[in-house]
Amino acid sequence: MTISRRNFLGASGGMALISASAVSGRAQAAAIPEAATMKESVMQPPLVPTSGPDYQPVVTLNGWTLPWRMNGDWKEFHLVAEPVVREFSPGMVGHLWGYNGQSPGPTIEAVEGDKVRIFVTNKLPEHTTIHWHGQLLPCGMDGVGGLTQPHIRPGKTFVYEFQLQKSGTFMYHPHADEMVQMAMGMMGFFVVHPKDPAFRRVDRDFVFLMAAYDIDPGTYVPKVAEMTDFNMWTWNSRVFPGIDHIVAGKGEKVRIRFGNLTMTNHPIHMHGYDFKVSCTDGGWVPEAAAWPEVTIDCAVGQMRAFDFVADKPGDWAIHCHKSHHTMNAMGHDVRNFIGVDKKEFAKKVRKLVPDYMPMGTAGMADMGEMEMPLPDNTLPMMTGFAQFGAVEMGGMFSVVKVREGLASGDYKDPGWFKHPEGTVAFEWKGEPKKAERKPPAAFDKTKTAEFTVVKPGKKSPHGNH
Repeated sequence: MTISRRNFLGASGGMALISASAVSGRAQAAAIPEAATMKESVMQPPLVPTSGPDYQPVVTLNGWTLPWRMNGDWKEFHLVAEPVVREFSPGMVGHLWGYNGQSPGPTIEAVEGDKVRIFVTNKLPEHTTIHWHGQLLPCGMDGVGGLTQPHIRPGKTFVYEFQLQKSGTFMYHPHADEMVQMAMGMMGFFVVHPKDPAFRRVDRDFVFLMAAYDIDPGTYVPKVAEMTDFNMWTWNSRVFPGIDHIVAGKGEKVRIRFGNLTMTNHPIHMHGYDFKVSCTDGGWVPEAAAWPEVTIDCAVGQMRAFDFVADKPGDWAIHCHKSHHTMNAMGHDVRNFIGVDKKEFAKKVRKLVPDYMPMGTAGMADMGEMEMPLPDNTLPMMTGFAQFGAVEMGGMFSVVKVREGLASGDYKDPGWFKHPEGTVAFEWKGEPKKAERKPPAAFDKTKTAEFTVVKPGKKSPHGNH
């Protein structure tokens, strides 16, 4: 379901009303705005401002921006904390907790100086709160349950009111039973745009949050007490190949913002470019002090943003540089059989298990195209196909697609990059004639779906279980 601002602002006839006794806040906030919801897991178009200060809206990977209404000089939002079902990638879903139908919740966008009123309704089985990570606000609006406010009990609605004192990159998450609620996917992005529309403006602005889950094959609910051994490393609760591509036109200025709510740091690396680190959750890095990188580390609880000019067309990888964070459903007790000849052993095992396939003798790359049955509700450890074959990735991995002639506001997948002749690495077969040096043929798998999950007993073209 996609909700436009026009539909939202015109929906007063369907506005949900909750009794004033269930609301903590000012009397004029008794009429609660309708809570928009979203079930789709693909990137929604940016919510372009139609009134007030101008700004370049953000695009949330596999997500959306929360609509609002104006009530006097207050910009009003409504978040609903509730159980959700989130697709990690085609073939696997998780039973998580989130906001307004999704995990992460919708991105909140506003402008420096705005007065925001955020209604939070709790549909969880336990109490909750929301902390506005990085925002400067009154202590009683900071969202720490028991310390700065009463907990929001199930079925109740609270109101947060504060004026946005600075622009930048922020997030929201609970500060009540944090170990459970954040491990279940409760988080969201909060972007405050500069009051000056020209300040550090870009042509495209992308956001995502990093989270980690441990979901055993065949199960649906994360292990909330897990501390180190996660098997799903996600951007916006999605894993490759289910993470949206980052699409930009040649020559456009692009910003990528991300935050980390996992239990470890993530060195985010982008191929093909060096970029300038432009913003943290503490504020903007002065342009003269912005430093060049190709990899920027993001520690737990931090936000980072970097800018670059998309002047090099191609399909450029972007990913966490911890190799086990670009894997799905990875077991932690895998033995190392590299160099071990298991042919005779495999013959004996196949007498009992006809479908047995020995793995790891020559490394793990053969898993990318291996045909093996998969358990219910899980994903291959190494998966995804592009034009030249198996990508052998998972988890925190996507593609920055830069194209010439892309229209402003066009975020559709443009397909795989058409490499100019002579610019693709090729097999050496002796000194070739100049006319014979051609790029390799495209991989046929791109003519079919990138990812398929089969039930036990059937064959997957790239399974690993």
